[in-house]
Amino acid sequence: MTYSAQLTEKRDAELASADALIAVATAESRALSADEDKTIATSLDTVRDLDEQITRHAELEARSLAAHATRKALGVDAVVTATVVKSEQRTYSKTSGNSFVTDAFAAYAGSDFGAQERLNRHMVEERVERRDVGTGAFAGLVVPQFLTDLVAPFARAGRPLADRARRLPLPDSGMTLSISKVTTGSAVAEQTEGDAVQETDIDDTKLDVSVKTVAGQQNVSRQALERGTNIDSLVFADLVSAYHTKVDALLNVELLASAGQSIAYTDASPTVAELYPKLLGLVSQVQTTFFAGPNAIVMHPRRLAFILAAVDLSGRPLAVPAPFAQNPIAAGDGGVVYGNSGYTIAGFPVITDANISVIEGAGTNQDTIFVGSLQELLLFEQGGGEPMFLRFEQPKSSELEVKMVVYGYVAMTANRYPNAWGRVTGTGLITPTF
Repeated sequence: MTYSAQLTEKRDAELASADALIAVATAESRALSADEDKTIATSLDTVRDLDEQITRHAELEARSLAAHATRKALGVDAVVTATVVKSEQRTYSKTSGNSFVTDAFAAYAGSDFGAQERLNRHMVEERVERRDVGTGAFAGLVVPQFLTDLVAPFARAGRPLADRARRLPLPDSGMTLSISKVTTGSAVAEQTEGDAVQETDIDDTKLDVSVKTVAGQQNVSRQALERGTNIDSLVFADLVSAYHTKVDALLNVELLASAGQSIAYTDASPTVAELYPKLLGLVSQVQTTFFAGPNAIVMHPRRLAFILAAVDLSGRPLAVPAPFAQNPIAAGDGGVVYGNSGYTIAGFPVITDANISVIEGAGTNQDTIFVGSLQELLLFEQGGGEPMFLRFEQPKSSELEVKMVVYGYVAMTANRYPNAWGRVTGTGLITPTF
C-alpha cells in the first residue's frame, strides 16, 4: 500500500468518527453537546491537514511510478515495485543542479518545455510547503503600519488655573488696560444735632494692566507638509497647546506677584498637620481684609499628593474620599483629577496646576499654595481665548520651508483687590518625599 493510500485510510477514519457522532445525536433528536462539537471540529481540522498531505504524496508517487516505467521500458529496471515516497529533493535546491532564474527565462522564451515542467512542480512544492515561509522572507511586502490617528502629542501642563479664572473679553485696541481703584472711601459718622455731617472725599488711583503678546512659530519643510500625513495639523495643535500652557504660567506668575496676603511655613521636617492651620490662617486674612470669602485653593500636584499621602499615628490616611472620611484634613469624591482635583480642604475646592513654580526660596526647591477668590483673578483674552494662526509661504520659499505661527494677546491681573488672594511660602513647601 502506498503512503498516500495509508493517509487516505486515516482521513476516512476521521470522517467516519465525526459522522458517527452526528448520527447518534440525530437518532436521539438532540443537538450536539459541547464536547461532541469540539471533537468533530478537531476531526475536521485533521481531515483538512491529511488532504494536503495526500495531494502532495499522490503527485510525488505518480511522478516516481512514471519515472520507473520509463526506466523499465529502457531496460534499466528489471522489476517494478510499489514505492512509498515520504520525501523528495525539492526542484530548486543547492544540490538539485536546477536554476530557477534560468528556467524562468527559458519558459518565458518558450524554448524549453522541461523548464516549464520544473517551474510547475516548484509551484506545487511551494503551495504544499507554504507554512515554511515566514514574514521575514518578505521584508519589502510586510510593511509597518503607522497609526497616524494615534499620534501622541507633546505632554504639557495646560491651563487649569486660567480656565477657572474670571475670563473677560480683551478690548479691540490698545496695549494697556486701565482700571480705576478707589483708595479712599467715603465716611459716615454719628451726627450730633446742629453739627456738620461727616464728609470724606473719595479718591481713586489707576491700575494699568499691560497687554502681553504670546507667540510661537515653527518652520516646516514643504516635503513634510506635502508628503507627510496631517503634519500641518499636528504642528498647529502643538503650538496651540504651548500657547495655552504659557498663558497659564503667566497667570501663575501674576498671582505670585500680586497676592496681598502671605503666611510663611518654615519647617525642616514639614507635616500636613502643621500646614493645615496655615491654610486656614489665609482664609481668615482674606475674609478680614477683602471682606469676602475665598472660593478656591490652588497648589502644585505634588503638594496635594503630599497631603493625600499623610497618615496619623495609627497609619491611617488623613485625606480620603468623602464617604470614608473621619475627621479628615481633606476629602474628595474619588481619585485625584488634574486641575479641578475633586478634593476639598476645609470645604474649599482644590485646583492643581503644574505651572506653579517649584523653584522658589533660597534652595530653589519650594512651591507655593494660593488661597483666594477666582473672581478677582482677571484674565482678558481675545476671541474666546483661542490664538490666531498664520502661515507664511514666501519668507523661506528659497529653502522650500513654510513658517507656521500662532499668536495671541492677553492681559491679566490679580491686583484689583490684592487682599482677595493669599499665599503660603517657606521651607515647609520644599520638594516632598514619599
